[in-house]
Amino acid sequence: MAGKRRAEMMQETREKLIGAARKAFAEKGYAGASMDDLTAAVGLTRGALYHNFGDKRGLLAAVVNTIDGEMAECARRAALKAADPWEGLLAEGVAYIEMALDPEVQRIVLLDGPAVLGDPSQWPSQNACLAFTIEAVEGLIADGVMKPVDAEAAARLLNGAALNAALWIAASEAPEAVLAKAVEAFRCLAAGFLARPR
Repeated sequence: MAGKRRAEMMQETREKLIGAARKAFAEKGYAGASMDDLTAAVGLTRGALYHNFGDKRGLLAAVVNTIDGEMAECARRAALKAADPWEGLLAEGVAYIEMALDPEVQRIVLLDGPAVLGDPSQWPSQNACLAFTIEAVEGLIADGVMKPVDAEAAARLLNGAALNAALWIAASEAPEAVLAKAVEAFRCLAAGFLARPR
C-alpha cells in the first residue's frame, strides 16, 4: 500500500513539474524559463526536478513528449474522421502540419525542441507516429491503393514531409501563407504513392 502511494506521489510530482514547465516554456521559451520560478510555482524544489528529470533538458524532453503525444492523438482523430483510409492518411499528415500554427506547439515542439533536443525524427514520440503510419501504409498497399513500395520507406517520407512542413511554418514570418503552400505540396507529394490517380 505504501509503495503504491509513493508511486502515485511521484507521478503527481512529475505531472506538476511537466505542467509548470509547459506553461513556462510556452510563455518564456526554454532559455528564458527559470527552473527556480517554475518549481516554486508548484511548491516543489529544484531537487524534485533533478530527481525526476535529471536536468532542465530532461524536463523539456518530457514536455515535448507530452505535447507531441497530444499532437499524434489529434492527427489520429483526424484520420479516423476521413471518408476512406487514403484520405485518412492525408488527413493525419495535414492535421500535423496545421498544428504548427498553435503558439505552444511552435515554440516548444518545433523551435526549442529541435534546438535543444536535436533531430525530431529521432524522438521517441515520433517513433510511435511512424509505427501508426507504417500500419496505415501497409493496409493501403495491400488494398492496391498505394504502389507496392517499401511501407517503412513510404511512411518515413510522408512523416518527414509533414514534420518538415511544420518546422517551416513555425520558423516562418507568415505561417498562415506557408501553411497553404505546405498542405498543397504535401498532398501532391503523397499522391505520387497512389497506384492509380484519383
